[in-house]
Amino acid sequence: MNKILSLTRRCVEDYDMIHAGDRIAIGVSGGKDSLMLLVALTKLREFYPIPFAVEAFTLDMGHADGLEGLDFTPIQRLCQTLEVPYTIRDSEIQHIIFDLRNEKNPCSMCAKMRRGALHAALQERNITKIALGHHYDDAVETLFMSLIFEGRLSCFQPVTYLDRTGITQIRPLLYCGENLIRHTVRRLGLPVVENCCPANGNTKRQEIKELIYELQGRYPGLKARAFGAMQRLPLPAWGPVEHRRRPLPEELEE
Repeated sequence: MNKILSLTRRCVEDYDMIHAGDRIAIGVSGGKDSLMLLVALTKLREFYPIPFAVEAFTLDMGHADGLEGLDFTPIQRLCQTLEVPYTIRDSEIQHIIFDLRNEKNPCSMCAKMRRGALHAALQERNITKIALGHHYDDAVETLFMSLIFEGRLSCFQPVTYLDRTGITQIRPLLYCGENLIRHTVRRLGLPVVENCCPANGNTKRQEIKELIYELQGRYPGLKARAFGAMQRLPLPAWGPVEHRRRPLPEELEE
């Protein structure tokens, strides 16, 4: 856990993610990444020199025909233990995408609908900053997806201001590798809620994940060099603020 906290704090400071008095919403899906983010930011607020507050939000996706809904009671108990306010927002996104529209490539539409529903919940609570659980491997995979499927060099940004809603997205886990997160979640016994999405494991992102795993075996350090390239180019908003120590990609890979 100490390594997660160290990397999270370093990422927060490199990209100036948190300001005094921030109320930060955490989108908690129940997966390992969002649970790790919830615990990391909750613990960081205990000793971080800049005061900030944390609130957790879960978007209940509903369920498609033949699938049961998810039980978020364990997450609710975790939030009570962490003394974090917790809100569950109901939706019928899975039913709309898989039963009504029968989408063949559902991920893009699902992401847009989830984002819209979460942002609406934040606006109702007058919260203007949300932390997302994207990590080191997610960033590398997104870069490869953009290159291979779109023919461009692109990735989500560490900090993104959405002018249409006035909401700022931050990604504090960008320096944490997926294996480190997975092992830490297991050691802490966090209550992971299994993904019941019909498209889980059968997506373009999964294809790229497997491709990178194969390439990493043949060319050790590939992920570190790709991640470092995004900072050195840099892609828009990927250059750490100048007065911070630039991260060393070889330190980040797990």
